[in-house]
Amino acid sequence: MGNSFGHLFRVTTFGESHGGGVGVVIDGCPPKLNIDVSEIQAELDRRRPGQSKISTPRKETDTCEILSGVFEGKTLGTPIAMLVRNKDTRPQDYSEMATTYRPSHADATYDAKYGLRNWQGGGRSSARETIGRVAAGAIAKKILKQVVGIEIVGYVKRIKDLEGIVDPETVNLEQVESNIVRCPDHECAPKMIELIEQIRNQGDSIGGVVECVARNVPKGLGSPVFDKLEADLAKGVMSLPASKGFEIGSGFAGTLLSGSEHNDEYYTDEQGTIRTVSNRSGGIQGGISNGENIILRVAFKPTATIRKEQRTVTREGEETMLAAKGRHDPCVLPRAVPMVEAMVALVMCDHLLRHQGQCGTLKPED
Repeated sequence: MGNSFGHLFRVTTFGESHGGGVGVVIDGCPPKLNIDVSEIQAELDRRRPGQSKISTPRKETDTCEILSGVFEGKTLGTPIAMLVRNKDTRPQDYSEMATTYRPSHADATYDAKYGLRNWQGGGRSSARETIGRVAAGAIAKKILKQVVGIEIVGYVKRIKDLEGIVDPETVNLEQVESNIVRCPDHECAPKMIELIEQIRNQGDSIGGVVECVARNVPKGLGSPVFDKLEADLAKGVMSLPASKGFEIGSGFAGTLLSGSEHNDEYYTDEQGTIRTVSNRSGGIQGGISNGENIILRVAFKPTATIRKEQRTVTREGEETMLAAKGRHDPCVLPRAVPMVEAMVALVMCDHLLRHQGQCGTLKPED
């Protein structure tokens, strides 16, 4: 029913924005992986609300509880269940949304599909659902790092028309976390923060682009045709709330080049490894990783729920005006960074297990 993601490393999220809590069940995690809840909490703290002056003022500690699948600090190979209980809920802030649709939100479409919906904070359509993804992504990141050395770093590339200059080959987590907007360009970041504050004071919202790089990716991850690595990455990040666009490598800019300009020519490096001179393919060719860095971008729209009054209709179709209440991010980009990283990690981890299962079973001599 659309609540599960992945094949061998499979996650199912649950919970609503103002319900008892939200969480995730992970099935397929390999046994004997060392797990410390503090590692998962660190990722959730990057995602949680109320962490800065440019995020929603909702105050949640997002404290993670591991309910199953981990014993004496190691994964068992059985389903891992993790729960974060909701504390700072204010369902009364959303009473008007019970009968009135917010423009560009999921209110009307949920009603159209199910005939009813949890209108408290958006229920299942709220970005609070991503807590489960980020918690699962923390475990996926650890598997990737420990098994093959993959490192995943996301950052804010652009807020509206302000674009930072970031080198995906060298950017690190410390640089990303050095400011509240999570843009490693220290000249552009203060301008982004100022713009978000200005928009928030106007009761409005803005969007932008998150860029993410996966480094030290081995060759061979991904499958032909329907399960191409970039296709699953696209599905993963485009399943995030407010996502509206996906690019990998040269993306849409590549359409302006000729084949001779766009092709990544091959060479052999000093270690005898086949490499590409450029990386316009974004680390993936034919749906399979080629050993270069995977670089992708995700476009996020402006937050749908805003304080500015807008035209809308009620469930009965009566035209009305709505100035939404509640607590919302004026810009989702800073908190979207760990979400994008999590989805990239889930896809990469799933494909790593699938690759090892199919291609690592028989030795060359077999």
